[in-house]
Amino acid sequence: MIHSHSSETTVANEAIRFDAIADALAAIRNGESIVVVDDENRENEGDLICAAQFATPEQINFMATEARGLICLAMEGERLDALDLPLMVDRNTDSNQTAFTVSVDAGPENGVSTGISAEDRARTIQVAIHPHSRPSDLRRPGHVFPLRARQGGVLKRAGHTEAAVDLARLAGLYPSGVICEIQNSDGSMARLP
Repeated sequence: MIHSHSSETTVANEAIRFDAIADALAAIRNGESIVVVDDENRENEGDLICAAQFATPEQINFMATEARGLICLAMEGERLDALDLPLMVDRNTDSNQTAFTVSVDAGPENGVSTGISAEDRARTIQVAIHPHSRPSDLRRPGHVFPLRARQGGVLKRAGHTEAAVDLARLAGLYPSGVICEIQNSDGSMARLP
């Protein structure tokens, strides 16, 4: 489900509206972030998602300060293989099978210092998605957490990872997205009722 303006549901006396897919794609295409909510029987969580090619220091900072979750880079497996980014673990026991790879930072030769600042993470994302980047352009471990999208997208796995890649692709952009789970100010997960 994509949050913003169309069909309504109510949360604590506030109306929540969901955008049409065409509106969400237009927002992604224009470099905006959207909220994607998964099924209540899965995680029932919302993630802030933007196209990776438009990930700026300002967007990364907004995700870190307002969404408050882990900032991840959803990518196609082929690109992750080209960057020699293996899965974080050989045996994934996560109930949702989230496919984390080894975390990365771009190096000083790409303008990155410690890797943790919003500017450094945005730069790392741009290096990771650049078609001419090589495995040697990324340091391991780092502060950006790539996620391997399942081939076939949300039709094969209804996760935020696949949604981010599918939305970018459908918007005519590089098939990669930056995602961040949304937490309430008290640290609990923001969920629909």
